[in-house]
Amino acid sequence: MARYTGPVCRLCRREANKLFLKGDRCYEKCTMDRRSQIPGEHGKMRRKTTEYGIQLREKQKARRIYGLLEKQFRLSFERAERMKGITGENLLALLERRLDNVVYRMGFASSRNQARQLVRHGHFLVNGRKANIPSITLRSGDAISLKEKSRDSLLIKQNLESAKHRTPPAWMEVDLEQARGTIIALPTRDQIDVPVKEHLIVEMYSR
Repeated sequence: MARYTGPVCRLCRREANKLFLKGDRCYEKCTMDRRSQIPGEHGKMRRKTTEYGIQLREKQKARRIYGLLEKQFRLSFERAERMKGITGENLLALLERRLDNVVYRMGFASSRNQARQLVRHGHFLVNGRKANIPSITLRSGDAISLKEKSRDSLLIKQNLESAKHRTPPAWMEVDLEQARGTIIALPTRDQIDVPVKEHLIVEMYSR
């Protein structure tokens, strides 16, 4: 499965925004604090900003936050378009309900990238069944739990300890002692704390 393997701090600098792609490590040591300009030889040059450029940057920001490739993101948008309601909010709700994002939100992983890797390695169960596809879209009522053998992992133990200081979103319930969580409702826009102006993404794809 294709994925971005380059330096993630470069992505934050390109979007001129902290995307927290390394999870908690971004709070301790961040390249953005030392070099905030756009990466590359001409990063310090002033660039003319067009309407399309603003829309593109917003789309790229959302895509990089959730760790999707272009085709995956486009398919998610097309799915959001077919749903009832506001397309931009539907899109963010779909991205939030991806299994890898839910694992991260529940505190089982320190970043979405790490969550994706843990899911691919088969550490989690969804409704009691093994799930190793990060893009699975969860529904209200779905239960996510850590496999019994996986609870002995030092990495996961550290993540669970760190998660005690984090507050999970209101649309899920998490029991860190039992290493499980449940989706109790579909996320609404005010419960999704990503710095993205989703209406600009809709405008870009509607051109």
